[in-house]
Amino acid sequence: MQLPTFLDIEYCQTDDALFPVAMAWSLTDGRMKTVVISPEDDWLPEDGDLPDIDQRYLDEQGVPLLEIVRELHEDLPDQTVYVDGLDPDEILVDLIFSAVGHEPPFEIAPISDLITNLDRETLEDRRRQLMIDEGLEPQLPENGVYALLLLAREEGLMDED
Repeated sequence: MQLPTFLDIEYCQTDDALFPVAMAWSLTDGRMKTVVISPEDDWLPEDGDLPDIDQRYLDEQGVPLLEIVRELHEDLPDQTVYVDGLDPDEILVDLIFSAVGHEPPFEIAPISDLITNLDRETLEDRRRQLMIDEGLEPQLPENGVYALLLLAREEGLMDED
């Protein structure tokens, strides 16, 4: 059974910058991948001020964009990838792919396009409650993807095993 795929991106936003710092996505077999993103120099604010972001950590642990793009092309070709719909995910994905001159191999859609029997507000309340119940930190993208996987399972879109 092919499972729906999900994506979540953690990002940094300042007055003059918006860029991804970490990303997680699920695969059609239910496995998940997560990566810290090495930012492009032109994404960083000129004054170098990144609130709540450890630039050295991103530089040391971050994966180059070309590697991330290659992996996303392998993992998510010609798929619809669902997001929580709260973050500027489409903008962030475009930033990643345009930095290396590629088009994303997948379409992004909000979870409300997958789970259509609940309104957007109810979906967000349930997602948030799942994160609380599971003790998940909301700022980690892998936790965001896990919560979406749990929500899809609750809605009968995945097997319970």
